[in-house]
Amino acid sequence: MSTYAQALTALSDPTRRAVFEALRDGPKGVTELADGLPVSRPAVSQHLKVLLEAGLVRVTPEGTRRLYAVEPAGLVALRDWFDAFWDGALRDFKRAAEAPRERGSR
Repeated sequence: MSTYAQALTALSDPTRRAVFEALRDGPKGVTELADGLPVSRPAVSQHLKVLLEAGLVRVTPEGTRRLYAVEPAGLVALRDWFDAFWDGALRDFKRAAEAPRERGSR
């Protein structure tokens, strides 16, 4: 599976998306993440495992805790995939804007 497809698959789950979005403000431990979600700590751990495997988060041991954070490099494949759509749309717009007008339209 391609990197962007793995990331899209990981983010397709609403709870996993909520876990990922909760990391936007900075690193957090599993307990802190679970406190803000309607799921258990073991469930959050499983969601983090999927996000980790997709390359969207990184984990740093800190004493007895493990802190999770967004992995910016993991977003590159997603951004490149979305940029390809944007580039295509801009190319089509440019082509349409530069095309000669049809005869008979005033």
